[in-house]
Amino acid sequence: MKRRAILILALVVVLLPVVYVLGVSYWSYSSGERAGWVQKFSNKGWVCKTWEGEMAMVSLPGSTAEKFYFTVWDDAVADQVMKSMGKRVALQYEEKVGIPTRCFGDTRYYVTGVVIVAESPFGSGVTAPPVEKTAPLEKR
Repeated sequence: MKRRAILILALVVVLLPVVYVLGVSYWSYSSGERAGWVQKFSNKGWVCKTWEGEMAMVSLPGSTAEKFYFTVWDDAVADQVMKSMGKRVALQYEEKVGIPTRCFGDTRYYVTGVVIVAESPFGSGVTAPPVEKTAPLEKR
């Protein structure tokens, strides 16, 4: 009986953390998309190597850029990020809360996809209002 209790306790001590880590790595708190220019991207870590990046997001020309720090787990997505550097991109991400160590990444934002955004002919952060087509004026 005592041996069985020790076995169950050992199983719980080992199984519970594994189930927790798997749960928080597959479940996401939020997901979304942020647009800007990736200005820094590197493969970091002593033991656990992860791709860490920094994206500058500019809302208005002349304003200070807000930085979005992110992590990439997938090497294929990391390759897309590297190929899109210098271009305006939209990064699709999932926010994961409660990941136990920094071995899984430095941030809580994990990029899952990259979309290259068409550049505006007016420069960064400037958008043109939509053009409304109207009927031609009638002569009276």
